[in-house]
Amino acid sequence: MNNIKANFSIKDLENLTGIKAHTIRIWEKRYNLLSPDRSDTNIRNYSIASFQKLLNISYLNNNGLKISKIADLKEEEIPIKVREIASRGKVEDHAINAFKMAMVNFDQKLFYNTYNNLIEHKTFKNIFYTVFIPLLNEIGLLWQIDTITPAQEHFISVHIKQKILLNIERLQSLEPKPNSKTFVLFLPDNEIHDIGLLFINYELRSKGYHTIFLGESVPMENLSTLFDFFDDIVFVSYFTVYPEDENILNYLENFSNLLLTNSHAEFLLLGKRLEGIATESFPKGIKFYKSIENLVKDI
Repeated sequence: MNNIKANFSIKDLENLTGIKAHTIRIWEKRYNLLSPDRSDTNIRNYSIASFQKLLNISYLNNNGLKISKIADLKEEEIPIKVREIASRGKVEDHAINAFKMAMVNFDQKLFYNTYNNLIEHKTFKNIFYTVFIPLLNEIGLLWQIDTITPAQEHFISVHIKQKILLNIERLQSLEPKPNSKTFVLFLPDNEIHDIGLLFINYELRSKGYHTIFLGESVPMENLSTLFDFFDDIVFVSYFTVYPEDENILNYLENFSNLLLTNSHAEFLLLGKRLEGIATESFPKGIKFYKSIENLVKDI
């Protein structure tokens, strides 16, 4: 098995599963549900198998099974019970846990098996909103607090992007609406997190809009070229890491002066970088949305 991180601290398990370290210790002591190795200084170390078991226990507990009942199950009965509940109940939480396992183990087969099981019952759009967005939000936090490695984050991100691109490809033959606005999707200098922007491109194409996807790290000055080809342009961007906080308002002001003097041009924005900034300070023609869903509904 390919893995980078084969052992986890109790804090790692808390971050990955959402179960408090105190609760994990109680489950170990009272119900013997986990058996961690211990270092010479008595620090707990958990294996990948323990991580997987704890995800399953958490899933069963969240779906109404008492810990005492879970503790009575044989080791091999726990994943069987998980599959049984997932088949008749809410599958999203189970899928998110499976994708986490795929990420931690670099397990491509698990990723595709999980996705294929979902797509049998859900649309791609529904999978993205109910599974991939919550998963990506968790992964962003796990990466920030060093629970997962950048390699693990990139692994899961690349596989999700492949699914978005595949679904965009299926829309390429559709003719855009006549007299449609042109949506230009780009990321600012140094910004490389393009999953959200790719999905917006998918949503816009599925609604029959004409889109130009420019992707990551596009210099603002290059965008003015688009006006040589299109009159009615809506720019769309996602600020995840860049611009830096102290440069955001200056970026928006420069963008407005350079690209929004055309009365038909607009700039639609999303991203964590913009949360907490007063939108009334934005120049005219610039709108901020807290979610992809809200932006798509407003178009």
